[in-house]
Amino acid sequence: MTQSAWRIEAESPDATVTFSSGIIDIDTPQGLSLWYRQPVTGPVEIRFEAMAVSEGGPNDQVSDLNAFWMATNADGSPVDTRPRSGAFAEYDDLRTYYVGIGGNRNTTTRFRRYIGKPGDRPILPEHDRSGANDMLVPGRWTEIALIADGRQIAVKRDGKPLFALDDPAPYARGHFALRTTWSHLRIRNVHITPL
Repeated sequence: MTQSAWRIEAESPDATVTFSSGIIDIDTPQGLSLWYRQPVTGPVEIRFEAMAVSEGGPNDQVSDLNAFWMATNADGSPVDTRPRSGAFAEYDDLRTYYVGIGGNRNTTTRFRRYIGKPGDRPILPEHDRSGANDMLVPGRWTEIALIADGRQIAVKRDGKPLFALDDPAPYARGHFALRTTWSHLRIRNVHITPL
């Protein structure tokens, strides 16, 4: 996927997103969302590989491999009709699925179903993890799959289930974004596949 396929929302003017040799390099001191411009419609699987960079750079914090998928504004309109600054709280009013792997300086891994209400990011107890095996490993590629298949919403990591939700009112269309804050990530092999 080329750079023109993506749209950046970044809190900091010092954030950089580069596209080279099939790798998206995201290096940011603050919040950043990288939106895929084309909407996706379920049933769908979004698959990519990601690496948390730890090579001594100022943003090499090994934290926050995050994503939104099937995202719309609260009124159902496309997310790009209301640009945001990249600050995390500005996304509270989305209706979307969200996963955060290695959040909070690599201490939490969470899955949420946002309901479009600012300040309200519901989470089920089983979707809030803090085990070492659920965190990021620096310098290692990991494959992530985000699935929206009717009521079956899931996240897989290296082919193994990480989170699953039976959603009686599933989000069936919307946008996908890679998301992070104060970190340095590399992304490759992004594939969006109808199921």
